[in-house]
Amino acid sequence: MSTRTTIFAPEFVDSVPGAEAMSPGTLYVSMKYALASHKCACGCGLEVVTPLSRTDWSLYFDGESISLHPSIGNWSFPCQSHYWIRRNAVEWAPKWSRARIEAQRQADLARRHRGFGEEQQLDQTEHRRRGIWAVLHRWFRNPYGH
Repeated sequence: MSTRTTIFAPEFVDSVPGAEAMSPGTLYVSMKYALASHKCACGCGLEVVTPLSRTDWSLYFDGESISLHPSIGNWSFPCQSHYWIRRNAVEWAPKWSRARIEAQRQADLARRHRGFGEEQQLDQTEHRRRGIWAVLHRWFRNPYGH
């Protein structure tokens, strides 16, 4: 039987380990790759990846504890867990309906599009010429377009 995680301890790393090497209750943070990752707090053992950017998640570290914003909704997981990580503690959210999940997905997508603005949108010519992997590689190298 799996055990729910109630507290996460932050661990700052260069590269996040694979799911099989992750310890439950550890929030792995890679500033180098601008992401945080952990095993799902419900205990299902699946890896949760939260990209850190102005259009995805924000990470707050006060020197002792860590928080992620917004909440983590694992809608594509069988568990469909939904929670916040605030000051290392897991705060569970109520279960959402399928309609509410879909509405939130659409709102998240719209927020991401607004957050990137016109100057950040993918160059369609480059997208067709080089393919999505090249575009994604360029974005991961320079996610803020500077």
